[in-house]
Amino acid sequence: MLGYALRRLALTVPVLFGISVIVFLVISLIPGDPATALLGSFATPENVERINRELGLDQPLPVQYVTWLTGVLEGDLGRSYSLNRPVLDEVMERFGPTLVLASAALFLCTVFGLLAGVVSAVRQYGWADKLITLAVLVGISTPSFFLGIMLILWFSVGLGWFPTGGMYALFGDGGLVDLLWHLTLPAFALAVVATGVVARLTRSNMLEVLRQDYVRTARAKGLREGRVIFRHAFLNALVN
Repeated sequence: MLGYALRRLALTVPVLFGISVIVFLVISLIPGDPATALLGSFATPENVERINRELGLDQPLPVQYVTWLTGVLEGDLGRSYSLNRPVLDEVMERFGPTLVLASAALFLCTVFGLLAGVVSAVRQYGWADKLITLAVLVGISTPSFFLGIMLILWFSVGLGWFPTGGMYALFGDGGLVDLLWHLTLPAFALAVVATGVVARLTRSNMLEVLRQDYVRTARAKGLREGRVIFRHAFLNALVN
């Protein structure tokens, strides 16, 4: 298992390298001069030449890419000219809240996705299965950013139940309840698509496991249906 994991991790290196090359080339093909865009009304020929020299934009593309990649590997993501501070500082400042939001969304999609998948498989072709399948299709088809905007309009602007943004209230106590109150809408918006994916995978695995002989044997022995579903079928479906 460890060797397999290491091999999979090693394969990510060329993939990331290829993605970085493609993204770098696509950005370089965007029309316009970055120095002119940065300087705006101050874009005199002398200033444009100076910025291009400082940023290394006067070098060939391979040299620019190597310079950029070397900086990234050393932890230098460049400097934000709009904020006038290192990009890495901006990223690290927002890393904590992003991690909290991602963790909340992961928790929601895992819990609701597994539950929906189990119920859908156990009640195959029933009204619960059809309702969950419809909800999953709608959820997967709805972009997160659009759902987030709609949630803000409905529950924040319209009903006033949740805040429109931020991580804590400006004049709140900054406690766990305040954090969860602000996390509810964005975490739900991010979790919807992933919940649909988890539910579909869980349903597929559960249907396969429920047809196995050991499940029929467990039922024939007179075990309670709940024990058969969660103790025998669900745990083996997770392995798959």
